[in-house]
Amino acid sequence: MQRAWLERRLRDLQHRLDKAREELKIMDEQLAAISEDASEARIRALVSETPMANREYVEAKRHADAAERSRSALLATINDLMAKRDELLERLVVESK
Repeated sequence: MQRAWLERRLRDLQHRLDKAREELKIMDEQLAAISEDASEARIRALVSETPMANREYVEAKRHADAAERSRSALLATINDLMAKRDELLERLVVESK
């Protein structure tokens, strides 16, 4: 019975891990676009030297920073899921002996 529970838990963790990795791929694409927008806004702010262009840059930078924090949190989630999966795999191996 313990083995069945471990296997079920492993399947669940693997599903969650696969989903999180897919989210990371999407987030990486979004982050690249957001970062590029922030970079372009920075250049426009430097060239135009207007308060409006500067505000646009600050806003774009804020979005890029928030996206980077979200990405870091997702990476932490992935690492946590991998650690839990590894722990369950070890328990499964020990139980099989």
